[in-house]
This record gives sequence, structure tokens and C-alpha cells, in this order.
Amino acid sequence: MSDSDDIDLDGGDSPEAGSSSKKRGGGGLGNILPNILKFVAIGLGALIFIVTVSIITVNIMNKGGKSQTVIADPSSPYVGKRPEYSFYDSIGSIQVRTRDFPVSSSVSVEMIIGYDLGDQQAGAELIARRFELRDFVRRYFAGKYAAELAAEREEELKAEIREMLNTRFLDTARALIILFNRLDVMENF
Repeated sequence: MSDSDDIDLDGGDSPEAGSSSKKRGGGGLGNILPNILKFVAIGLGALIFIVTVSIITVNIMNKGGKSQTVIADPSSPYVGKRPEYSFYDSIGSIQVRTRDFPVSSSVSVEMIIGYDLGDQQAGAELIARRFELRDFVRRYFAGKYAAELAAEREEELKAEIREMLNTRFLDTARALIILFNRLDVMENF
């Protein structure tokens, strides 16, 4: 006998080869079931991982899961209540011309300054600076073009005047709101 007789590469007629093939070929469902369970387990694991990462990402984006929507307490005394102001209206009526050239416009303005209701020092400071306030209003409106004083820009004017008063003009008082009793811009012909 030669060495090649011991190894049967062709799957020849050896009695041992036939018995081993019967052991391997045991039913179609028995071989498929472990593969199906393996893919189901991989799918469930991936799904759990994706959901966990999504929840963590949403919580980070929402700053710890806190809701971005603020719902006010309807029983709160601050809902719907506007702040109360004291008003300084002793500036009076100011008439100036705008800086338009060659034909300027006439401006007539009555400005009211609102400050904190309980701030008595602010009222005293505004009264003490009455003439300076009149000069401030006169210079402010004389330095504007008629287009800058249009009705649709009124809120911008109020914000600018309030900022200038609080940063450059008033010492301790703080203007909280600016109102115009009258703001008329008339074009001269």
C-alpha cells in the first residue's frame, strides 16, 4: 500500500465516509435556526445601541433634557402685568429743523421719560436737569434727517434716546421708557 491509499480525497467508497456524511446532513431547519437567531440578536443589539445614542444626543442638545418651552404659571401675579413707571413730562414742546439740505423739515416733539416708580432720586435728577434735557432733545432732533424720523423708525428712535440718556447724560437716574406725546415732521416747501 502506498501513502495515497490512506487519504481519500475523492470521497471514494470507504465505509467510514458514508457514515460521516449522514451525521452532517441532519435536517434543513436545524442548520438555519442558529443563523436566524444570530442575525436577530445582532439586529436587536444595533437597535438598542442606536436608540441609546439618540436619547443621549437629544439630552445633550436640550441641556440635560430640560424643556426649551417655558410655561408661565397662570396664578402668578406677574403674568400680564406691565411695569408701572413714574413719568417726567416737563421737557415741554420743542420745535427744530432737520439737517436736510437744501430744504430742511420742521420737527415738533414732546418727549416723556419713564423711570422706576419707586426711584425718587431719579425724579429729583430729572427735575434738576430740566434745561439740559430740553437742550439734549433739541440737539438730538436737529441732528437727524427727515427720513430718520419716519413713523416706522419710532421704536428705534426711542431705544437710541433711552441708551444715550442712560449712558451719557444721566448720573443715577435710569430712563426705562421713552414716549412721544407728539412727534410731527413737516416738510418745508
